[in-house]
Amino acid sequence: MTIESILGALIIGGLAGWIAGLLVKGRGQGLILNIVVGIVGAILGSWLFGLLDIHAGGVIGSLVIAIVGAAALLGLLQLFRK
Repeated sequence: MTIESILGALIIGGLAGWIAGLLVKGRGQGLILNIVVGIVGAILGSWLFGLLDIHAGGVIGSLVIAIVGAAALLGLLQLFRK
């Protein structure tokens, strides 16, 4: 992996975590937690989209998949907290 790809993953992860936090909780969780939630959400979203045989390419497609996965992750976490 190059520095550019790692930096891109961190930026997309941070954006995805922040947007998912706004959608699910009404606020973000902080920079580091947004990045973690976004990256884990990207993995979860890729798995979910793969199950449904949906493919999205490019930066926008990656961001959408990560947002969907991060929102699903935050929604599941809220279910288990209550």
